[in-house]
Amino acid sequence: MSGGEQGGGVGANRGADRTGGSTRWAVLSTPPERRWPDGALHHGVRVLLLLVAAVIVTVLFPREARRQSIGQFTLGMVPDEAILADFTFAIPKAEDELERDRREATALVPPTFQYRPEAADSVQQRLQRFFAELEEAVTSSPRPQEAAQTVLSVYGIPLSGAQLTALSDIARRGLVSRTALQAASRMLPLGVANATDGDRITTDRVAVRQDGQERLIPRDSVFTVRDFHRQASELLPRTTPPDLVEFQRLVLIRFFEPTYVLDAVTTEADWQAARASVPPTKGYVMRGEAVVQAHEQIGETELERLNAYYRELEMRGLQRQAGLDPVRVAGSGLLNFLILGIFGLHVFFFRSDIYVNFRWVLLFTLLTLAFAAAASLIAHREYRFELIPIGFVTLAVAMLWDGRIALILALMLSVLIGAQTTFFDFPVLAITLGGGTAAALSVRVVRRRAQTWVFIAVISGAYAAVILALGPITVRPFAQLLTSCVYGAVSATASAMLAMGFMPVFEWFTRITTDQTLLEWADPNRPLLRRLALEAPGTYAHTINVANLAEAAATAIQANGLLARVGTYYHDIGKVLRPQYFVENQPSGRNPHDKLKPTTSAGIVREHVVEGLKLAQEARLPDSILSFITEHHGTQAIGYFYEKAQEEGETDLHPQDFHYPGPRPRSKETAIAMLADSVESAARVLQDPTPDRIRALVDRIVDDRIASGQLDEAPLTLAEIATIRNLFVKVIVGMHHQRLDYPATQDVTENPSTPAAAQAAL
Repeated sequence: MSGGEQGGGVGANRGADRTGGSTRWAVLSTPPERRWPDGALHHGVRVLLLLVAAVIVTVLFPREARRQSIGQFTLGMVPDEAILADFTFAIPKAEDELERDRREATALVPPTFQYRPEAADSVQQRLQRFFAELEEAVTSSPRPQEAAQTVLSVYGIPLSGAQLTALSDIARRGLVSRTALQAASRMLPLGVANATDGDRITTDRVAVRQDGQERLIPRDSVFTVRDFHRQASELLPRTTPPDLVEFQRLVLIRFFEPTYVLDAVTTEADWQAARASVPPTKGYVMRGEAVVQAHEQIGETELERLNAYYRELEMRGLQRQAGLDPVRVAGSGLLNFLILGIFGLHVFFFRSDIYVNFRWVLLFTLLTLAFAAAASLIAHREYRFELIPIGFVTLAVAMLWDGRIALILALMLSVLIGAQTTFFDFPVLAITLGGGTAAALSVRVVRRRAQTWVFIAVISGAYAAVILALGPITVRPFAQLLTSCVYGAVSATASAMLAMGFMPVFEWFTRITTDQTLLEWADPNRPLLRRLALEAPGTYAHTINVANLAEAAATAIQANGLLARVGTYYHDIGKVLRPQYFVENQPSGRNPHDKLKPTTSAGIVREHVVEGLKLAQEARLPDSILSFITEHHGTQAIGYFYEKAQEEGETDLHPQDFHYPGPRPRSKETAIAMLADSVESAARVLQDPTPDRIRALVDRIVDDRIASGQLDEAPLTLAEIATIRNLFVKVIVGMHHQRLDYPATQDVTENPSTPAAAQAAL
């Protein structure tokens, strides 16, 4: 036990994520005396890594000297001498200026319509047929409204009850029929277009094609469907009821056909030709002409000419970049070092568990450099900045360690990438930070690798939220915002897939076991667990009980409950080799130790730790689980057989032969497993398990482990041990809620040295 009232040691195996993240991790703890190695080499190597990372980032994002046209000349300057053009070159228009000119050119092109006179005849014929059917149905039926409803439903014309009542009057029906036919015969031959086609007319004239001939007519000669309906309603008397006016409108809507139809192919071709005819340049500067006059102030026009001239020089290979600016490069390197250094200081002061582990520090460095290299590639290839894989790095760190360190890393990487000239823009910083934050926090809701799509959904949603929030600020079209969201989703998908794909490599390199891996090893169909259940069923049942105790206790003190459970599953795996030598697997009344020497019996009992470690290593269990096999007994004495050997007069006894090989527990989880193993074993042979007797049993076992120094290396505080005691009592009382009869055993609280009690604790 370390730390005492001061709060306990800082263990490499932190257990649970106290930062709010649910991802917890497991690794073999470093002994307390090795927490903070002294010496300049220890700290110097880490500072060197920081310096190398800053240099590499600076190389990946070189700060080149500005072009001469920008570096030497700015608005308002007055050059001492004129700059003459060595060749003729064009002055290109800006993209927004070119697009504006193209829109203006398109607006000057008249759209082309096809005139279809047959549409007018078709509409009139269909109207006449409709009204004839309606009249015949109403006049020949004893129920005129139902008959009218039947005809109207055939043509898909919905009418209310009041409108149907109005149609029962023959005079009103005739009025609607007459005015509708008049409107069709008068307006449609003149040329009527759909509303949408009419809205596309932006010129004073319109081209109309008929019988292969094309003519231009005034814009006012083209009527729209709105004009058609207005004219039709004006043919009705002003006293016409609204129901009849609505009926006329519905009928005309149902049978309307435009006589002017937009020729989309011809019109679009004309518009494209107009766009193509717009010159992409706003003028030329001839050879020998002054690009900028001497002793004249440089304005927007002059600066535009200068930039065009120097771009042309670069294209011809006559004017190259001035190269790297040493001052800018030095400033960039210092800035990168400071940004990375802030994160390094955070790790040094607040996450010493990471700082002292060189493998972990090296992985942080490699992930940072991989992120910077990917961002540099995106910049040089001019890909979308949303593809920067911030999610890959933060997901990996969050799964390996916790959400807080991943969140701080995401902030540092976002600031680092935003400090580079290529991405020197607030939207880049905001979007990258949003994606990284979501990746760091999304690990809270994911525990299985099969849930990778949850990562993708959360990160994609964060990208979309930030992008859409920035939309009104950056004044970007909605289509561009959607495109950015798509690229953000692509980045989230690729980052999550890469993080999950590389996770086994990261776990191997750091010797960290994530929750996802622990859950895989918790599968009862794993060969070792399956073998334990079949060959040593008593040990398996004992293991399940101990795992329940250990997980509950670890969770109560905010340690890693999942690690405690899974590690406990394997802590007695070595018993599968000789299960009959352990009391939980022995049939009643048969104990093979009765026929063995105490030294041999102690060796068999001791062997289950050594052989269990070999079996686990052959199965390639993670180091964090192996520690439960070696540490769950620590270096405790196998006292029963030692005392028995002394009683039988054996000579030449070696105390080390009657002790477990150890080491003692070095993490909270393995310490809890030791206590839970002992308590569960003793509780099984406890007669009359009242709460007071159970409390006494738990207290005596825990105090014994403390007194014998078995918890000296475990980062447990006294407060945590008290919580564990209370939890054990509560759970065991629940397990023994009824009196259990153990006629073959004695009360372990009265005589803890009995064979049954001693062997149960093995």
